[in-house]
Amino acid sequence: MNDITLIDKYFPNLTPKARQQLINLGPLYEEWNAKVNLISRNDISHLYERHLLHSLAIAKFISFKPGAQVLDIGTGGGFPGIPLAIMFPETSFTLVDSIGKKIRVVEDVIQRLELSNAKAMCERAENITGQFDYVVSRATAPLHDLYKWSRLKIARKQQHAMPNGIICLKGGDLDEELQPFKGLTEILPVSNYFSEDFFMTKKIVFLII
Repeated sequence: MNDITLIDKYFPNLTPKARQQLINLGPLYEEWNAKVNLISRNDISHLYERHLLHSLAIAKFISFKPGAQVLDIGTGGGFPGIPLAIMFPETSFTLVDSIGKKIRVVEDVIQRLELSNAKAMCERAENITGQFDYVVSRATAPLHDLYKWSRLKIARKQQHAMPNGIICLKGGDLDEELQPFKGLTEILPVSNYFSEDFFMTKKIVFLII
């Protein structure tokens, strides 16, 4: 099921605009992937499951408020930032990656989808300035590195019921990686939200800062 019907299954109340933007993402990524090889040939045929829906697990975990600032570290081809920016049009998303060819794709996708609440930056995460309610990331780096890059960028002012911090999507055995943050993290299986086999080993890790 590599189309919008998979998103409809879990997000039946999408606005018409958001739904159309998600529909448009498929051809955009197929077009770019033929040029840049952002996503493996096997994965591009499962784009809606393995990239879009996976990114939107964060939208099941938290509903970002209007005016919130979210930083996507190591966005790659725009995940999870672009699907989240579509889902939360009144929240501002900054998508960061140090690889220029990936950011060129992200900039083009943002422009062609007319995502006025998202911007892309070719920069190392540690060099980003500003204050953000949340940092999001998908399989980018160990939590220790994400914490090191993010800890001074998390705003002290709280505007959500959930404390500000890092929300990342990870897979596999995380025991060793999370040991230094014992008592500060919340771990939820993505399979709590989505029933497809792909999500059985995927997790949301939330680190309060």
